[in-house]
Amino acid sequence: FKNFFSTYPPFIFCWVQDSSLLPTTMVKFGERLSQNRAPEYPPEAYMDYDKLKEIIRDLGKKKLASVDQTTREVSLTAPPPTNAAGRQFTSSDSPTTEEDFYSCIDAQLVKVEKFTLEKVTELRNQISSLEREVAALNDAATVANAAGGTSSQHRPDEAVFDRIRNQADSVAKSFLTLEKYVNLNFMGFHKILKKHDKNSPAHACKQFYINRMHNQAWVRGDYSDVVVRLSSVYSALRNDQSAEENKDASQSFLRSTTKYWVRTEDVSKVKYAILKHLPVFLQKTSTGESDSQLTNSVYFDNDQLELYHGRLDKSPGAIAYRLRWYGAGDPKIVFFERKTHRDTWTGEASVKERFIVDESEVKQVLNDKYPIDEKRKEMAKKKGATEAEVDEWETLVREMVQVVQAKQLVPTMRTQYMRTAFQIPFDATVRISLDTNLCMISERGYNTEGGAKWFRDPEKPLEPNEITRFPHAVLEVKLELGGANSEPPQWVTDLQNSGMLYEVHKFSKFIHGCAVLLPEYVRSVPYWVDDASVRESIIRSGGGRILVKSDHDTGVGPGANEMYNHLLPF
Repeated sequence: FKNFFSTYPPFIFCWVQDSSLLPTTMVKFGERLSQNRAPEYPPEAYMDYDKLKEIIRDLGKKKLASVDQTTREVSLTAPPPTNAAGRQFTSSDSPTTEEDFYSCIDAQLVKVEKFTLEKVTELRNQISSLEREVAALNDAATVANAAGGTSSQHRPDEAVFDRIRNQADSVAKSFLTLEKYVNLNFMGFHKILKKHDKNSPAHACKQFYINRMHNQAWVRGDYSDVVVRLSSVYSALRNDQSAEENKDASQSFLRSTTKYWVRTEDVSKVKYAILKHLPVFLQKTSTGESDSQLTNSVYFDNDQLELYHGRLDKSPGAIAYRLRWYGAGDPKIVFFERKTHRDTWTGEASVKERFIVDESEVKQVLNDKYPIDEKRKEMAKKKGATEAEVDEWETLVREMVQVVQAKQLVPTMRTQYMRTAFQIPFDATVRISLDTNLCMISERGYNTEGGAKWFRDPEKPLEPNEITRFPHAVLEVKLELGGANSEPPQWVTDLQNSGMLYEVHKFSKFIHGCAVLLPEYVRSVPYWVDDASVRESIIRSGGGRILVKSDHDTGVGPGANEMYNHLLPF
């Protein structure tokens, strides 16, 4: 059993908390609000933080008493009750009441929502205008090409493309300005409600208004169609060409992958930086209304978490075994995937392999009942695959069927997120994925019914220690290995050095989920769990026992063996 420190080279554990992943130093919010207002927006478009603060100050002076919630009758002629200090109100007291605060904050919420929706409408109209211009250019080029000549001869003057590109840049920047406006106001309402409840604890209302805000269009609304449409404009200006689709049922990938954490407030800025160079890749099942698609992956492991520890230790040949599906609702098509780790010093690259089955066939695969010979014949006959491709597919399927039985693998951990992929269709030279709304869900503790059930009933709510919500988005930059593509394009390097990405070497959603939600089963934990920016989410999910104590000398983590010595074999 390797402990926490012997799992990795010592230098990895010199983990320095990047303060930029944490809230900024405390500044009076009223000052921050005035300093960060967009010059193109009128000051009155923002919430009136000072007015709300003044009402709270007046209410604090009155020392309002708690309301007797058992009273069911009132008198219209009786004077108001005394305050919390037992003093009767007089004409010299401020006439301000709690109702004044409620009315004011209601009006501010309405104002911010109205302004946000107006600006979104303006941006969508501007994008529509750009789309019409691009379509007109394409139509003109098509007509000219039909009349003879090459496409380059009929390409409009470069100045036209520059003008449209600049307009697209302006729309994107306006959208980022609007998002900053939304975040400033969102934070402002949080701050003022916290201040209200602190000064008037007998009339606490923060929870009510926070829940209400999360159901309003300016917070809840999904405006990612702006990203999708801008991506299409940029793609047309670049004249992106799709590669041919690889329709093989068995697909292998050899890529260099680097993973980063991205703060929520930087997600849109990162998207914009990427879509200027790569289009948003919409899956075939996507409606096109959003730039992202729900992705679920159920990872399998055994009672000893053998695969978890193998992946954590980076043991040569360590595998990850998962079933993945895309889109909302129950799965229809399921990808059986196997990821195999290879040490780079060996000259081999880690590889991901997969094959596709219908959901109704999942139980057959998991129980070694899958009709491989019959499927092989169908594949060779209907899909026109070569003999080598069919052999490769059969080898993969047989190995993945056998490993479930040999290692007694069962559903263990699910990862779920909204994935935005940036890629020229079917060209994996540069592929970037951005995962938001990331959470990990324990798949332990229910009857799998012999493989008939391999993921939790989505109708049943989860306990706090069965789900952990990750506080950051996760960005992956994937590059093809070898040849002229051994170095990333300059724009990728610029993004990596932008200050918006925080590289987390070998970060794994599966490993993080197991460490946090199955702490009693793990012998070792990954180094990143002691980063202060994820600490609160781990504690909230009941995984606090894996964290370093605040007064620990090392500042990184005592190691799982120290905490879980009851699991050691000696």
